[in-house]
Amino acid sequence: MSGAALGLEIVFVFFLALFLLHRYGDFKKQHRLVIVGTLLAWYLCFLIVFILPLDVSTTIYNRCKHAAANSSPPESSNITGLYATATPVPSQHPCFKPWSYIPDGIMPIFWRVVYWTSQFLTWILLPFMQSYARSGGFSITGKIKTALIENAIYYGTYLLIFGAFLIYVAVNPHLHLEWNQLQTIGIAAANTWGLFLLVLLLGYGLVEIPRSYWNGAKKGYLLMKTYFKAAKLMTEKADAEETLEDVMEEVRKVNESIKYNHPLRKCVDTILKKCPVEYQEKMGRNMDDYEDFDEKRNAYPSEKSLVKLHKQVIYSVQRHRRTQVQWQILLEQAFYLEDVAKNETSGTCQFVHTFQSPEPENRFIQYFYNPTIEWYWECLLRPWFYRILAVVLSIFSVIVVWSECTFFSTTPVLSLFAVFIQLAEKTYNYIYIEIACFLSIFFLSICVYSTVFRIRVFNYYYLASHHQTDAYSLLFSGMLFCRLTPPLCLNFLGLTHMDSSISHQNTQPTAYTSIMGSMKVLSFIADGFYIYYPMLVVILCIATYFRIRKSGRILAEVRLKRT
Repeated sequence: MSGAALGLEIVFVFFLALFLLHRYGDFKKQHRLVIVGTLLAWYLCFLIVFILPLDVSTTIYNRCKHAAANSSPPESSNITGLYATATPVPSQHPCFKPWSYIPDGIMPIFWRVVYWTSQFLTWILLPFMQSYARSGGFSITGKIKTALIENAIYYGTYLLIFGAFLIYVAVNPHLHLEWNQLQTIGIAAANTWGLFLLVLLLGYGLVEIPRSYWNGAKKGYLLMKTYFKAAKLMTEKADAEETLEDVMEEVRKVNESIKYNHPLRKCVDTILKKCPVEYQEKMGRNMDDYEDFDEKRNAYPSEKSLVKLHKQVIYSVQRHRRTQVQWQILLEQAFYLEDVAKNETSGTCQFVHTFQSPEPENRFIQYFYNPTIEWYWECLLRPWFYRILAVVLSIFSVIVVWSECTFFSTTPVLSLFAVFIQLAEKTYNYIYIEIACFLSIFFLSICVYSTVFRIRVFNYYYLASHHQTDAYSLLFSGMLFCRLTPPLCLNFLGLTHMDSSISHQNTQPTAYTSIMGSMKVLSFIADGFYIYYPMLVVILCIATYFRIRKSGRILAEVRLKRT
């Protein structure tokens, strides 16, 4: 099994990232480079989350081997602190090789490739691809030029900060930094930025996820919330239709003014291809292809204005299509929740749909998920299942908050994550170690990633399911994942005391920590910001809890006014 678990997880994570991207993106209509860039960013970030537990179990085994090879009374008496209590005497507990053991030398290379590729994506390539995908240029050269201009300030800021830092090091006689230390400082800067955003998203997710499942058990609440979403989406849908009409009117005017033999006619044809089919047919019927253009008599739009119009067409068509699809999906959800409310008082224990589809989509599922099972699940079991799940998730949230506030304490060990890992380390129960690590880091990732999927910045960034996410939002999500995942994993290693900078023990670090380097080069970050800033998650959780309660009261007031 040497290295087999690593290979299986690499394949599994790839298909997981591909499945999620297929749910939000459109493989047929979006550019292939956008799909590949986003898929690679998501894939690398998910790899870090899934492979890190294997790195932890392998590190614990290597520590045991090192202790067994150097065990002697004088040396063992010099080992103090946390590692002395966590590592048992080899003669009493032999070092069992984990089932998922990864040979030496593989993990450092693996982490180095994954980390630096993700950092190249998030800081250099994906920002450029964002501007390229959002550009309204009609040629590859024009789009690249627009992307470079838009990112000039973005990249110039990096060069300015890095140049100022090099000047400071050069003029300071007390600083003699080597390449490895400069590399560590760069990693620390990126992780500090990511940790700043990570705590904000984590504080929201720790409260919102358990509460969403608790509210999911309330059928009346879900139905009223769906009505509220429908009213809001109806307004957005009407605005999208009005915007599309205005943009199509501008396209119609340009199409009528620029004739077949005009030099910019190719640009107009490119714009027409992006319009809906019904508008293309309408404009085609009103077009006289045999009328020549007269540059002296008519004032024609410039190429720059056509680029702007092209950009508006892409945005308005995407938004209109997204609102149309979301409207149909939201109506189906509302009808289904109304059916659930009606069937709760049914005495036949048979779930009856108001709008029954003529032919079932999957006969195999319909055979097992018949109306009787559907009634018991929707009307009886599902509310209790959601309540139990909400309680379990709330306990996990409390454990995370407690550990974030106490993980710096090594004597005594107060972080519950560290306590659980150390108990399993004493008996070398690698299965338990990997499961505990995976569940812990998976819960942290869900709290952070789900917040990324729920964030909506007006209409510029919005991850919409059912293949309705635009290229700009997909690339931006890839950037966020690449910036959040490394500090998330470092924070998890700190919670479990697997990071030597937290445990303050001279023990073998994990391969992931060794790639990150020693943060002692920047002691004010390692001993200050990384330790005390995560405590702010308590304040963020409290603020999120009371803000949600206020939103619930507002929703209740809206419900009373409507009734």
